[in-house]
Amino acid sequence: MRHLNSGRKLNRSGSHRKALFRNMVLSLIRHGRIITTDAKAKELRRFADRMVTLGKQGDLAARRMAFAFMQSRDAVKKLFDEIAPQFKERPGGYTRVVKFERRRGDAAPLSVIEFTGTSEMAGNKPKKKSARREKASA
Repeated sequence: MRHLNSGRKLNRSGSHRKALFRNMVLSLIRHGRIITTDAKAKELRRFADRMVTLGKQGDLAARRMAFAFMQSRDAVKKLFDEIAPQFKERPGGYTRVVKFERRRGDAAPLSVIEFTGTSEMAGNKPKKKSARREKASA
């Protein structure tokens, strides 16, 4: 039984999972939105929302905790100076997961994860450019 065991294992060891989500949070902060598998996106919400909550606190201890997780001064600076102030009045739910499509190689369901206030998407799915379509139209 999985009582009190939250989170998905994603078929990885604990250290691999930690490194995976550290890198994904960094990419999300740097780029604003990323495309990944559905399970990873849903799990990434937990970590990204925690980082934004630390950014909203804004004190030195929160900055050090964010740096301990992300290990990137630039990302911590962007989180505390640009991203967190946008969510000052919002009590939670800083990220949005939108189903995207299925990956071509293994048909894994893909999703787009992004910060809620930073996108013009509002329900529109981003278009994927396909080499096959470009050849056909040319």
